[in-house]
Amino acid sequence: MVRLVTKHSVSYEDAARMVEAALDKAKELGCSQNIAVVDCGGNLLAFARMDDAPIMGIQGAQRKAHTSLLGIGTEAFYDAVKDHEGTVHGLSHLPESIMVPGGLPIVVENETVGGIWASGGMPEEDVACAQAGLDAFAR
Repeated sequence: MVRLVTKHSVSYEDAARMVEAALDKAKELGCSQNIAVVDCGGNLLAFARMDDAPIMGIQGAQRKAHTSLLGIGTEAFYDAVKDHEGTVHGLSHLPESIMVPGGLPIVVENETVGGIWASGGMPEEDVACAQAGLDAFAR
């Protein structure tokens, strides 16, 4: 018997709105950001790079968003595993994952439907910009 699983994902329209809100927050903070939103499968859905944002942050933004699909923010994820050397070492070999602040899961009714990440500023700026995007999703 074939069994199918239904998954939910953030829409492009919501992803674009989240990116815009994160960019607005970056402008307010005076930092340049790369913002990425991925769907429930980790596929890039929406992305923006501000003119002065670091180019290396492009891939980082996607990796943080992908990591947040674990259902936990990247900063909280690092805090949970940092004292487990074997786990940290093992995770370093996953090319789509990263454990630095700025990635947040998009969760609806206890289901992770996507992830958002901001990269390019100080860690607290990255988190603030990602949170602004997440807040726009909730509206």
